[in-house]
Amino acid sequence: MSSTPLENKPAVSHSHAETVTTWKTYFSFSTDHKVIGIQYLVTSFFFFLIGGIFAMIIRGELMTPESDLIERTFYNGMFTMHGTVMLFLWTFPALAGMANYLVPLMIGARDMAFPRLNAAAFWMIPVVGVLTMASFFLPSGSAQSGWWSYPPASTQVPLGFWINGQSVWILAVAISGVSSIMGALNIVTTIVKMRAPGMTYFRMPAYVWTVWAAQIIQLFGLPALTAGAVMLLFDVTVGTSFFDPADGGNPIIFQHLFWFYSHPAVYVIILPIFGIFSEIFPVYSRKPLFGYKVVAISSMIIAGVSGLVWVHHMYASGTPGWMRLIFMLSTMCVSVPTGIKVFAWVATIWGGKLRLNTPMLFALGALVLFVFAGITGIMLSSVPVDIHVNNTYFVVGHFHYVLYGTVTMGLYAGIYHWFPKMTGRMYYEGLGQLHFWLTFIGTNLNFLPMHPLGLNGMLRRVASYDPEFTFWNVVASLGAFLLGMSTLPFILNMVSSWSHGKPAPANPWRAIGLEWLVPSPPPVENFESIPVVISEPYGYGKTEPLTANDPNVKLPHPASKPVEH
Repeated sequence: MSSTPLENKPAVSHSHAETVTTWKTYFSFSTDHKVIGIQYLVTSFFFFLIGGIFAMIIRGELMTPESDLIERTFYNGMFTMHGTVMLFLWTFPALAGMANYLVPLMIGARDMAFPRLNAAAFWMIPVVGVLTMASFFLPSGSAQSGWWSYPPASTQVPLGFWINGQSVWILAVAISGVSSIMGALNIVTTIVKMRAPGMTYFRMPAYVWTVWAAQIIQLFGLPALTAGAVMLLFDVTVGTSFFDPADGGNPIIFQHLFWFYSHPAVYVIILPIFGIFSEIFPVYSRKPLFGYKVVAISSMIIAGVSGLVWVHHMYASGTPGWMRLIFMLSTMCVSVPTGIKVFAWVATIWGGKLRLNTPMLFALGALVLFVFAGITGIMLSSVPVDIHVNNTYFVVGHFHYVLYGTVTMGLYAGIYHWFPKMTGRMYYEGLGQLHFWLTFIGTNLNFLPMHPLGLNGMLRRVASYDPEFTFWNVVASLGAFLLGMSTLPFILNMVSSWSHGKPAPANPWRAIGLEWLVPSPPPVENFESIPVVISEPYGYGKTEPLTANDPNVKLPHPASKPVEH
C-alpha cells in the first residue's frame, strides 16, 4: 500500500496565477475540476429546493386524514418526483460536486484524470433534470410508481402514448446512471494514478478514502441498475416482457437488479459524509484523527460488505427463509466497520479544544442523527421487525434520518467548512448557526414522528389515513415546513457572503491538508509546483510538516527523512 504515481501532469495548459473570478464561468463548458464541482453543487441545490417544495405539498396533504388538498393520482406523481429529485438530482450530484472540487486538491493533483469526461458527466445532470421535470407534466400523465419504479406498477402506462411520464422518467434515470459511471471512473483513476509524490495510500486524507470506496461501489453496482432501467424502458415502450408476468417476465428480477445497486447506494451516499466528519472533527478539536489507518480501511470494508446486503429489502417478496437469514446477518455486519468510525470520531472529539462554529455544529448534529438512524437500521435488518414495519412510515423515518439528518446536514458541514476555500470569502457565522438550529429542530420534528406512526401500522405512499394518526402527522408536517424555512438563511448566507463577504485568509481554520496550502480560491492548475508529501495527515500537535515544500512550516534540522516514491 505504498505505491505512488509516477507522474502528475496537468491536463490543460494554463497560467498558474489564473483564477476563476466571474460568475459567467460557471455557466460555460469548463474542464477545471473546481468549476465543475461548484456547477454540480449549485445545480443540485436548485433541484433540492424543487424536491423540498414537493415534500411540503405532500406534508400539506397529510396534515388531515382526508385526501383534500391534491388529487390522489397527482399525489402519487408528487411522491415519485420527490424521491427521484432528492436522490438523483440532489444527493448524488451534490456529493459528486464535493468530490470533484476536493479530491485533486487533497491529493496534490492539478486536475482530474479525464477533464473532458468530467465535464460531460456534469452536463448530463441538467439533461436528467429537464427530462425528469418534463415527465411530471406530460399530458399522458406522470410517473406514479415511486422512485424504485417496481413493475408491474411501472409498466401500466396509458395506451396510445409511446412517450409518457413513466418512459421519460426511466430514460432520465438511465442517463443519470451513465453520468455517475463516468464520474466514478474518473475519480477512481485520479486517486490511483495522480497522487503527489510521497502521497502513499496511508497518507491520503480520510475523505479521499471514503470517496474512493464509494466510487468503487458505483463501478460495480451502477451497471446493474442502469441495465434494469434500460430493460424496463424497453418493456414500457416497445413491448418486451423482461418484467411483465403476463408475458412470462419476472418482476422480482427487477427488484434484484434495483436493490443490488440501490442498497449499496446508501453507502455511496453516506461514505463521503463519513469522510467529511473525519476532516472536520480533527480541525475543530485540534487533535489528530483517532485510529486513522483503521478508519481508512473500514471504508473499504464497508464497500465490500455493501455488495452482500441487498436482499434485506426483499424480505416480503417471497424470499426463502435461508436467504433471509444470510442477508440479515450480512446486513448486521455492516454496523461493525461503521461503529469503528463512530468510536474513532468520539475519541477524536474527546478532550479536544472544541470550536463550536457552524461546520462543527452541523457535523456533530449529523453524527447524532446518524447514530439514531443506525439503531433503526439494525432493527430493519432483523427479519421479524422488517416484516412487521414493511411498507410503513417507520421505513420512511429511518431512510430520511439517513438522507436528510446525516447526508444533507453533513453536506452543509462540508460546504461551510470549505466555503472560504471555494470562494475566497468568509460566511456569516450568525446566519450559519441560525441555519443549523432550524435544520436540526426541523429534521427531528419532521422525521421522528414517522417512527411511532410506522410501528402502529400507518402505510407509506397514501394520501389519506386513519384519524388516529392525525397528531403525529401534524407534528411531522410542521417540521417539514420548518425545514423548508431553514434553507432561507443558508441561501442568504451563501449569496451575500460570496458577493460581499469578508476576504478569507489562506487557512482560516488552521487546518492541515494540501488544499489549504494554495490560495483561496485556488488557481486553475491548483499548485505552482507539485507538493512532496512527507507525513501522514492530521498532524495536530506534531512538529513534522505535511510536505517538504510547505511555505508555512520549517522542516526540522537536519531534514534527513527520505521522501517516499
